[in-house]
Amino acid sequence: MSLTRRQVTTAALAAVPLAVAATGPAAAASPQGRPHGRTRTLYIAGDSTAAQKYADAAPETGWGMALPFFLREPLAVANHAVNGRSSKSFIDEGRLDVVLAAIRPGDLLLVQFGHNDSKVADPTRYTEPWTTYQDCLRQYVDGARARGARPVLATSVERRKFDADGNAVGTHGDYPAAVRALSQEEGVALLDIQALSIALWQRLGVEETKKYFNWTDVEQDNTHFNPPGAIAVARMVAGELLRRRVLARRDVRRLDEVIPESWISWPES
Repeated sequence: MSLTRRQVTTAALAAVPLAVAATGPAAAASPQGRPHGRTRTLYIAGDSTAAQKYADAAPETGWGMALPFFLREPLAVANHAVNGRSSKSFIDEGRLDVVLAAIRPGDLLLVQFGHNDSKVADPTRYTEPWTTYQDCLRQYVDGARARGARPVLATSVERRKFDADGNAVGTHGDYPAAVRALSQEEGVALLDIQALSIALWQRLGVEETKKYFNWTDVEQDNTHFNPPGAIAVARMVAGELLRRRVLARRDVRRLDEVIPESWISWPES
């Protein structure tokens, strides 16, 4: 279900989608503006928390790698999320152009940025929440709509951070609020993954959350996920896509089922 780095690069240069089909029972195609019988694709534009990971990074896992486990055919996932990108740098590097060249009527564009937009010291990535960040996100929204696709905005999944009293603490400043405001202003479906994830980390607590992040013998990473964490966040995303009526019940599956960690794979680079 994964692509090599070479395949990703080749596909990007050719401006074609990096589609990963969800396996399982096929659902009847629905007439949502796409040609009858054509696979509908959910494109992900985002950062390292969602991105495809490779064997040299295992067990680090992006939630986009697990999302297909919760979706039925003929809905496919094209994961264009890339490590280290902000809403601005993703555009400046031409990555949004690649997505928009491939996207078709009836497709979905799911946008999650914010982790790297706050890098004040890096002008190639930094955006200010209430001005340039929202301006960049509008380019994703407008670009998808101009091509007959549906944009979906997501707040950034939270990092693992707790205060001295064991309370989960937000780390994204005004960026989630800026996304929420923009979704209302533009009439775009919002997946509030920041709120859902911080609530989950609070329920799990300080020690149990370590089992969801990329904590290994040599690394204590409170931003990126291991397979259980990626699966948990992908479940949130799929559940919110259903709850916000972006997807229909026939489009999703396994929301209440255990997903084996062994289903995650990391291709060689």
